[in-house]
Amino acid sequence: MGSTRKIRVLLAKIGLDVHDIALRQLARVLRDAGMEVVYLGIHQSPETIVTAAIQEGVDVIGLSFHCGTHLPALAETMNLLNMRNVSGISVVCGGVIPAQDRPILEQLNAKGIFGPGTPVEEIIQHIENLVQKG
Repeated sequence: MGSTRKIRVLLAKIGLDVHDIALRQLARVLRDAGMEVVYLGIHQSPETIVTAAIQEGVDVIGLSFHCGTHLPALAETMNLLNMRNVSGISVVCGGVIPAQDRPILEQLNAKGIFGPGTPVEEIIQHIENLVQKG
């Protein structure tokens, strides 16, 4: 990475979705890769996530979805970041996301979309590249 500062990633699930095994595994993998992980877990709101991301000074917010709430949840999260004039925090999404929704998530400014089976090395490299680009 070239810098001594560790990449900081916040991981969370919005709403009532409780399928968090992959998210917990990803938290462990990112820590093993040298990143600092703020794990908020399940039952979070976009407001809580954005507030925590600002307070924790994270570089990336990672949101996991498995129950079809990805479009409104990401839209609200991005709206809150914009309303607070937050720059420098990239948002990535993972989980069960239909292919037809990917372009919409990209239009909402998702900087990465990872489906089931994505190699963790790909996710790590993507996050490192996002932070290096600033």
